[in-house]
Amino acid sequence: MNSAAGSGASKTSSGRAEIQRAAALLADGKVGDAEAACRDLLKRDPLDVSAMCLLADIGLRLGALSDVENLLHRCLELAPDYHLARGHLAHFLFKRHRFDDALVELDRIDAAKAGNRALLLLRAQIYVRVGRTEEALEIYEQAEKDGLLSASLQMSLGHTYKTLGRQVEAIEAYRQAVRLNPAAGEAFWSLANLKTYRFSPEEISAMREVASDENVGREEFLHTCFSLGKALEDAGEYDEAFLHYQRGNAVRRRTVRYDAEVHRREMEALKEFFSPEQVKKLEGAGNPACDPIFIVGLPRAGSTLIEQILASHSQVEGTQELPDLISIGRRLAAKDSPDNPSQYPQVLAQMSPSRLTALGAEYLERTRIHRTGAPYFIDKMPNNFAHIGLLHAILPNATVIDARRNPMDCCFSGYKQLFAKGQNFTYSLRDIGRYYRDYVELMRHWDSVLPSKVVRVFNEDMIADPEGQIRRLLDAMGLPFEQACLEFHKNDRAVRTASSEQVRQPINAKGVDRWRNFEPHLDMLKEALGPALTNYRD
Repeated sequence: MNSAAGSGASKTSSGRAEIQRAAALLADGKVGDAEAACRDLLKRDPLDVSAMCLLADIGLRLGALSDVENLLHRCLELAPDYHLARGHLAHFLFKRHRFDDALVELDRIDAAKAGNRALLLLRAQIYVRVGRTEEALEIYEQAEKDGLLSASLQMSLGHTYKTLGRQVEAIEAYRQAVRLNPAAGEAFWSLANLKTYRFSPEEISAMREVASDENVGREEFLHTCFSLGKALEDAGEYDEAFLHYQRGNAVRRRTVRYDAEVHRREMEALKEFFSPEQVKKLEGAGNPACDPIFIVGLPRAGSTLIEQILASHSQVEGTQELPDLISIGRRLAAKDSPDNPSQYPQVLAQMSPSRLTALGAEYLERTRIHRTGAPYFIDKMPNNFAHIGLLHAILPNATVIDARRNPMDCCFSGYKQLFAKGQNFTYSLRDIGRYYRDYVELMRHWDSVLPSKVVRVFNEDMIADPEGQIRRLLDAMGLPFEQACLEFHKNDRAVRTASSEQVRQPINAKGVDRWRNFEPHLDMLKEALGPALTNYRD
């Protein structure tokens, strides 16, 4: 946020020179010194809102969000017209997925008069997240017309065009980002992530140059590695393609926190807690709404295809991968740090029926911003497979669909995918194989304790017999067949995931057995999958 938005605090700091010094320290990357300066000033003057605001900004940048909201609310109590603080609060709320609240704060600021383009772009980001994609596009296009020439804006334009199915314009925006920043690995990856785009020899040469530059930044390097892997795979250069996938994954794996053994223990804890006896105790509570449809599984398993099919039905609305059920689970876990023991799922045993019902109502309220009025809506967060016990306790009438794909195709497709965030298990063949194995075993447990709760759809079956599988799926949900579901590729709804361009085409078998091109490199994956390699359909 720039200082133009913060004029409301011009007379509120008793240590203006000290605040400027702290801001300069922050600008120089000396975050600890800047934080110490702010805290020192607040000790001497607890009502200095400029120090509060800067300290909150530091918390936002560090991801230390626990005190940020209190600081900003106190700041705005003392200086309601302090636009910089209100902008920081909107940004905080956006990070916490509280999109309605973030928009309320932005509505209290006249961003145009305040001259703050950053707030307008934040509004556009929120619009994208809540499905108001056309409104987001208007903001991005106006910023471009106003002379904002940056690779970042072109990336935002490209992502928005892609979501709306305007592929030609998306490609041009991404190419413009590369022209503005030739080392823009993210722009290369965005082109690759269209899945249908084919790189030119000149673009491949440019990516090779970036990937061989010892001075290129880490993010540029790994984005370029994944992009180059995709380009070479399309060209049939499978061994070299794998080498670049491997390099990119190795770099990303070093930057993420994931422990396959910890994940296995968490899955075992879920199976131990959700015994047949415990599931029976939790029955009879929860919110009775039947409108949520959860599509779970692994990334790259065909969930976007199922979502596109169902969202083409007149009674079903597609949203996106919603974080709300996972957020509720994390709150119930009550972990102050990743190393602390989790209270979830055991805490459910102490909850009254009314509390479980309230949690179901909370989920429905949190997701309301993504809906426009259809009787049913889809939440396709794949990781929700671990929370089927929770969602059955709080939303017992919700539908659960397990999108499952051949483990070799599914896991290797995930290994080739550079995710914007999360899915930390995908950056190692051993990790992703073990994760798939854990997933199959946990789903087998859910089938045992919650018979008929989960509708399973195998990607290969959907490809082989789309009408039969669509009818089976709709029958399980109590919905009549509609021809539009079979012609899902004609649906022009916004799609944000990596499969957005693929689901705008008729069903085809292009993705079946693609892993075989890389089979000499995949022994580690086969070993990690273990019995799931062959029994994933049992």
